[in-house]
Amino acid sequence: MLRLVSARWALALLLAAGSAGAPAAELTFDIKIEHGRVPDTMRLIRVNEGDVVKLRWTSDQPLILHLHGYDIEKRIAAGAVTEFAFAAYATGRFPIHVHPQGGGTGGHAHEDVPWATIEVYPR
Repeated sequence: MLRLVSARWALALLLAAGSAGAPAAELTFDIKIEHGRVPDTMRLIRVNEGDVVKLRWTSDQPLILHLHGYDIEKRIAAGAVTEFAFAAYATGRFPIHVHPQGGGTGGHAHEDVPWATIEVYPR
């Protein structure tokens, strides 16, 4: 009986160590905004906790994007590539909204519907 209990504990520790030691991924997503829309295939981006995430944005018009929860806000110039890079330390759902032009950065006014959402899953 003692051997069975010890074997179960050893298996549980091995499984826990294996999942905790999973390496973080470095993920890059290229997102092209055209006519004020993000492609449907890029509206939901799934990553794991600890991943290094790069969102490379291009747009046909200038705008300001804000990734809530991580407090990343960037001006996107028309025709230029702008990158959001972050380590996914917080788990959950994090919307990306467009903020109005001309009000300066740092405000929290935005359209109601997010342009995209980042889901970060626990590792």
